[in-house]
Amino acid sequence: MQFGFTLKPESSIERTIALTRQAEAAGFEYGWLFDSHVLWRDPYPLLTLMAQATTTMRLGTCVTNPATREPTVTASALAVLQELSGGRMDLGIGRGDSARRVLGKPPTSMKDLEEAVHVIRALAEGRSIEFEGAMLELPWVSGKHPLRVWIAGYGPVALRLTGRIADGAMLQIGDPDLVRWFVSQVRSSAEAAGRDPTAVKVMAAAPAHVGDLADGRDRTRWFPALVSNHVVDLVNKYPRQDLPEELTTYIRDREGYDYKHHAEVGSANAAFVSDDIVDRFCLVGSVEDHVARLHELEAAGVDQFNLYLMNGNEEEQLDLFGRQRVVHADGGAARVHQREIGDHVLGDVSGHDQPELLRPKPKVLEGQGEGGDLVAVFAPRQLVPVPVGFPVECRPVRPLLHRVGEDRADSFS
Repeated sequence: MQFGFTLKPESSIERTIALTRQAEAAGFEYGWLFDSHVLWRDPYPLLTLMAQATTTMRLGTCVTNPATREPTVTASALAVLQELSGGRMDLGIGRGDSARRVLGKPPTSMKDLEEAVHVIRALAEGRSIEFEGAMLELPWVSGKHPLRVWIAGYGPVALRLTGRIADGAMLQIGDPDLVRWFVSQVRSSAEAAGRDPTAVKVMAAAPAHVGDLADGRDRTRWFPALVSNHVVDLVNKYPRQDLPEELTTYIRDREGYDYKHHAEVGSANAAFVSDDIVDRFCLVGSVEDHVARLHELEAAGVDQFNLYLMNGNEEEQLDLFGRQRVVHADGGAARVHQREIGDHVLGDVSGHDQPELLRPKPKVLEGQGEGGDLVAVFAPRQLVPVPVGFPVECRPVRPLLHRVGEDRADSFS
């Protein structure tokens, strides 16, 4: 499982960039921004700065829509960002929720969404395409960077569209049972379209808050209220028997929604949301609770967990997600572990007569330990001391899910 995070662009520019750098250093591989230009800052200038502040992290919108910006404008912006970032941009797109509704306009149609995906992808990849009667091409685009497209949606038509044409499914939910149902719809559609069902990656996007359970519930209660806007649209469009009961029943006591307080901690929008719904839709509680839920989501088909980082104490939460880490070494029962304690890194090589070594965080490339000579083996921005000559394979650190003691990461050399 990969990890991403999403910000709503309400913080200062400086803090947005600082959080992005902190997330990449903690092992997050994706950085996403909400696109609702009236409620919050426009995402594209921020994505430019985020691309300049990172080296490996993929970046994108979570999510844009076909109407806020005309599709050719979105394609051109993404093509420039692909140049700037070395091909690290993804497109997250849906029909539009707050970005449209605060303008007094409804979400766009699925037909417009599908057309926009084809137009944006073709133009951003340097190909020509007909749009609204004109043949279009961006002649300055090199074409060397493919654009990954993630489609957001819960309904049967959106899930079928995702399976047919998208690189990934964006599911705003942390409930493994619902995710499993959504994944089955996407994969069935992909197979019917002659695609490899596993080629469509699955993202579960939800807020998470490590710590006191009651506090975490209060901080994330806004999220099921946000999801309810999409559920109301689905209930109004589809027969209830076509939708999972677990998705539709909780909105019975919903009285309305004020988009001026969209995705806001403590908002009255969430007054109808019970604790059990929060527990299903979000990740709350201890580190162990989070790890258990992440394993459930992975088993349900999730390839990326996207942390909605907007519940307060964002720096602390990033630290908690990134603090427990593991780097796997190849060599029988031996595994190289690392965890941070204050301003030091505690490393050990299990299966060898190598005591734990407490060393300062500065990157020492060589040194002496009680067990003999040491070298520092790199994962991105991380160092793990191991005996000289010990064969090591490692992968970028994985926050939270791949912790000290876990044995789940496949590796690269």
